[in-house]
Amino acid sequence: MTAEETLAQIAKDVSVFTHCALHAERKRSVPGEGPAAAEIMFIGEGPGFHENEQGRPFVGAAGKFLDQLLAQAGVTRAEVFIGNVVKCRPPGNRDPLPDELAACDIHLEAQIKAINPSIIVTLGRFSMNKFIPGAKISAIHGQMRKVGDRFVIPMFHPAAALHQAALKPSILADFGRLPEQLQEARAALGKKDLFEKKKEEAVQQAEKPIQLNLF
Repeated sequence: MTAEETLAQIAKDVSVFTHCALHAERKRSVPGEGPAAAEIMFIGEGPGFHENEQGRPFVGAAGKFLDQLLAQAGVTRAEVFIGNVVKCRPPGNRDPLPDELAACDIHLEAQIKAINPSIIVTLGRFSMNKFIPGAKISAIHGQMRKVGDRFVIPMFHPAAALHQAALKPSILADFGRLPEQLQEARAALGKKDLFEKKKEEAVQQAEKPIQLNLF
């Protein structure tokens, strides 16, 4: 299967997944959304009220702030993949429990493998702990580090700035450094800028000789 087909299959699997207690109260599962070739993957905590209603990630107040942060970083939702560590809403927006995180991890790992992003931006401590166990987000937020085959940047969850105004400058500063960090990650991983890659592909396509069908 192509990466697009794999992500579509994961979304179907998530919608009927019953190995996690969170499925009992879900209205709609929230597998995540974005292009299969996304260079940046954002991973939050879990769906909230509005996400549970619409089946899409980050569509509430925190989502609106995330859109502003993405614009500051020079990217749009259409260019990145956005998901969560759990795909169904925890009751009352409580923290996801260890067994819920473990049950849903199979879907998240499959998404990461299909997308193969250069950078994973973790939003909040639960997604950060998946890649950097035991760390304190207050100490390492905004700092990019190599984890396995890609880079991870832990950041505060956008909702944190809505509840604690003092965190907003840090979140803005962290997102402001994202374009520079992406360039650094591309260089370290030997990946070209997507715009340049598409430009080269277009030139190569134009230079291909035209084969005439004489019969």
